[in-house]
Amino acid sequence: MSRKPELRGRAARLARLFPAGPAQAARTPFVLLVVFLLGGGLIGLLVLNSALSEGSFRLGDLKDDTKSLTDEEQALQRDVDAYSAPDALQRRARELGMVPGGDPAFLNPDGTVRGVPGPAAPEVSPMLAPKATASPSPTRASSAPAPTPASAPDSATGPRAPSAQAAQAAQSQHAPTNPGR
Repeated sequence: MSRKPELRGRAARLARLFPAGPAQAARTPFVLLVVFLLGGGLIGLLVLNSALSEGSFRLGDLKDDTKSLTDEEQALQRDVDAYSAPDALQRRARELGMVPGGDPAFLNPDGTVRGVPGPAAPEVSPMLAPKATASPSPTRASSAPAPTPASAPDSATGPRAPSAQAAQAAQSQHAPTNPGR
């Protein structure tokens, strides 16, 4: 029978900190703690996995939306390019009754005018122009359009009075413009 030796001094004080009897930890609380930690970890992983899969579905939906919006943007850009092409602009301007401008004049930084401005020549639409009975002479080198029977002076009655449209066009060509616009 072995007896424990008696401890003195410092060893005795340290020995009093430990229980004297047989040391057996209660197993039930430890097992419950481990089970709860493992169960909590599994539930946490399940929630994390669900959140990640929901995020991946959302990402897929956003990618589909991005693709459809990109396709729509490209279609709209093609429309803008088609409307802003020079030939399309010229065609639409003619449909609105616009004509190409005359000779431009430029302002120098010191305020002097460079060039001589010229009025825009009205173009007669082939559909609206009356058919001429005689073809214009091919030797004419002028850039002015050939006179039509409606605007040609009648040799029997003398020159005709200018029409109201011609007078209005001449007045608008010489009307001052607003430089602030």
